[in-house]
Amino acid sequence: MPLDKRTETVPVPVSTQPCPPAAPVPGPGQAAAAPGQMATALRPLLIDVGVPLAIYYLLRDAFGLSLWLSLALSSVAPAARALGGLAAERRLNLLATLMLAVNLAGIVVSFLTGDPRAMIAKDSIISSVIAFAILASVVMRRPLMSAGLEPFMTRGVPERTAAWDRLSAGSARFRGLEMAFSAIWGLLLLAECVARLIGAYTLPVTTMVWLSTVLTLGAVGLAVMVGGAAAGPIQKMIDAEAAAR
Repeated sequence: MPLDKRTETVPVPVSTQPCPPAAPVPGPGQAAAAPGQMATALRPLLIDVGVPLAIYYLLRDAFGLSLWLSLALSSVAPAARALGGLAAERRLNLLATLMLAVNLAGIVVSFLTGDPRAMIAKDSIISSVIAFAILASVVMRRPLMSAGLEPFMTRGVPERTAAWDRLSAGSARFRGLEMAFSAIWGLLLLAECVARLIGAYTLPVTTMVWLSTVLTLGAVGLAVMVGGAAAGPIQKMIDAEAAAR
């Protein structure tokens, strides 16, 4: 039959996969489950980062609490998560610990008032905590940025998530790319912090008011572009691994 001949000459890896293996797209059944899978993948970010930030802004803006008190109260959740993970699993929850460190740094620098240059510099100090935490996670071989990269690489598809897990556990090249991605972000964010700190005490305050935002957006944009040097190969390795199973 013509249909049988077509099947023999043009093999299709998965019956529900409409695209070639080089750029796999979830089939209909997978696409329906993707939103729930994506929510599950993003849960650590939502709990460890989203919840503390939401509590902070709610307390500060809706209830009018002071900056340091809002930061202190919003630190309760990440502190509990960090200590709970350490006690239950004997491993540190890096995202929760990062939020806790940022909040504590914010409490300390919130007392730098009166000097407009110090107020500009304090944002650099808080941001540097994030940069150092990312770089420390690379040294510990537990790249922090992977928590945000994985959901976007796997798109909540179980086969792709399983491919990420296999590669992360068994591929030295994949792990190296993970750490390179985090290192790129950490170094660029640290460079932005240093530039903003120098500018706070060398440039006019009126200039730094708008330049601080430009530096931050520029660092993030550059990190996205340069980080593609690691994210691109990660994507291709996941595509190949998922298609091979």
